[in-house]
Amino acid sequence: MSDDDQKMAVIRKAFQMFDTAKTGFIETTKIATILNTMGQLFDEGDLANLIRKHDPDTSGKINFDGFAEIAAHFLEEDDDANIQKELKEAFRLYDREGNGFISTKTLKEILAALDDKLTSRDLDGIIAEIDTDGSGTVDFDEFMEMMTGD
Repeated sequence: MSDDDQKMAVIRKAFQMFDTAKTGFIETTKIATILNTMGQLFDEGDLANLIRKHDPDTSGKINFDGFAEIAAHFLEEDDDANIQKELKEAFRLYDREGNGFISTKTLKEILAALDDKLTSRDLDGIIAEIDTDGSGTVDFDEFMEMMTGD
């Protein structure tokens, strides 16, 4: 898989996570959250300009292509190793005990804190998708998979 394919997989996975109703659109207000979740640094001003460009009629929604272009803009400088490193950092922040996993409860809190528009049902859906073995915990691999779709 080329770097670009992998990058697209990461972006698609992130989009799908937040398009909980599977409408093919996500709210533009969630884009910053998604970039944060991906451990991606971005400039607020840049982001606002990109959102305006891809949502000219300010519908507050953006389709996958628009989101992909925005996300790719910020992911550009990153190679795979860097993405993995950033995700590891993000994971480590949440794995406060250093056990190599975080509880789905913690993950739920993180996602809720990142996006206050997610309902409890949205969160449960996201968690169910991530915690495939039903362990109640998410290890780094599951977290990586959630973020990169590998």
